[in-house]
Amino acid sequence: MTTMTDAALAEFKMPDVGEGLTEAEILKWFVAPGDTVTDGQVVCEVETAKAAVELPIPFNGVVRELRFPEGTTVDVGQVIIAVDVSGGSAPAAPAEAAAAPAQEAAPREAAPQEPDAEEEAPQGRQPVLVGYGVAESSTKRRARKSAQDQADAAGTYYAAAVQAELNGSGTAAAPQAPAPTAPVGSRPLAKPPVRKLAKDLGVDLAAIVPSGADGIITREDVHAAVAPVSAAPAASAPAAPAEAPAPTPQRTQAEAPVAAPGVSGDARETRIPVKGVRKAIAQAMVGSAFTAPHVTEFVTVDVTRTMKLVDELKRDADKYGFTGLRVNPLLLISKALLVAIRRNPDVNASWDEANQEIVQKHYVNLGIAAATPRGLVVPNIKDAHAKTLPELAESLGELVSTAREGKTSPGAMQGGTVTITNVGVFGVDTGTPILNPGESAILAVGTIKLQPWVHKGKVKPRQVTTLALSFDHRLVDGELGSKVLADVAAILEQPKRLISWA
Repeated sequence: MTTMTDAALAEFKMPDVGEGLTEAEILKWFVAPGDTVTDGQVVCEVETAKAAVELPIPFNGVVRELRFPEGTTVDVGQVIIAVDVSGGSAPAAPAEAAAAPAQEAAPREAAPQEPDAEEEAPQGRQPVLVGYGVAESSTKRRARKSAQDQADAAGTYYAAAVQAELNGSGTAAAPQAPAPTAPVGSRPLAKPPVRKLAKDLGVDLAAIVPSGADGIITREDVHAAVAPVSAAPAASAPAAPAEAPAPTPQRTQAEAPVAAPGVSGDARETRIPVKGVRKAIAQAMVGSAFTAPHVTEFVTVDVTRTMKLVDELKRDADKYGFTGLRVNPLLLISKALLVAIRRNPDVNASWDEANQEIVQKHYVNLGIAAATPRGLVVPNIKDAHAKTLPELAESLGELVSTAREGKTSPGAMQGGTVTITNVGVFGVDTGTPILNPGESAILAVGTIKLQPWVHKGKVKPRQVTTLALSFDHRLVDGELGSKVLADVAAILEQPKRLISWA
């Protein structure tokens, strides 16, 4: 969202990047005061309760001011950057730094006006900048960095296509020539968990020599950089700046990196701020657990025939149309659940408390719970009920790889109807999963392992797993929930039922 405060200054507000979210944390600025920006250029990366998203600027001009430093949580609707769109020369960085305290104390001269229709984001940016037109926030501005601090914090300035997805796959867009105020090289290459680790430990990625393939910084590189600080902070910091860089003189005392934020004096406890994905998970789980009355049922089933079918589909991938696709037990379990829902459609519904209605869904958006470096996310496959088995395999492969790379978009986590969580990958037999908010059922799949099993009157080693189905007892009775779970188990025991029951 943009606001024109005068003929020359345009203000860009924190948009709602995820359907109703109220705040986002500024992870990184890619520009600094004095930089020239163009329409569609990514200026910062923010993290919401659902995802990390790159924000593009919707106009051309010269950056006049960054209103918040990195690491600040900003309410939706607050101005985060001011841009001079008059076409004049860039303001001098020292002047900006000197004027910053005065600007903090002085009230704004002109009230924000309604955004110009011509400045609305084009359709190409709609998936990322959801929520243009949010109301002005009355929250007071937090203290901002000086221009020199911002220039020091900014990395390579680049223009990129708008992505409605998580940033942090470790790849960087093709960089433009750096601005004169930021004599730094290209943006360091690192995956999301490595970036988070470096941020938590106060390590500057730009000062690390990467050891990974293609110049990617690894976790070992970060640990190696912080190890001297942990062993002898006073001696190693000035002696080995390449491994454990000391704070630059431009940084404020509050921004100085520390080896382990939140660690108690005796190092027996560490306090981690609850925000972003973890905050969203906590709120969602508490809301679900204390809103929907959960019932969980269990069944142990012989899946030997399903495992044989998986092996056959892998072996003859070309014959069955699975060339280049990943075939695993989760694929057939997903299909089994979809068939069970088709046979028992009333389970695919949600509870509308406000209108006192049960909303039956005539489509299935199948959620797959995925553990990622950012925390638990549950992206879903849209209209999974209409997909063939190869199409479902392709969608599952894309969903899992996108989640692991940290690129899951906020839209991919919206609108789920039922979910599968595969706790078996951790060697766990079963569990009592909590419903994803707004959904009526979630299926937990335990580890598949050889167990003694009575088969055709004899005890034989068979591939066995335990399934657990949790459902919302407000709209799913015990009979209905039992039928769904029994159908899933029956299909996995005799996968030929995928044909006869489909």
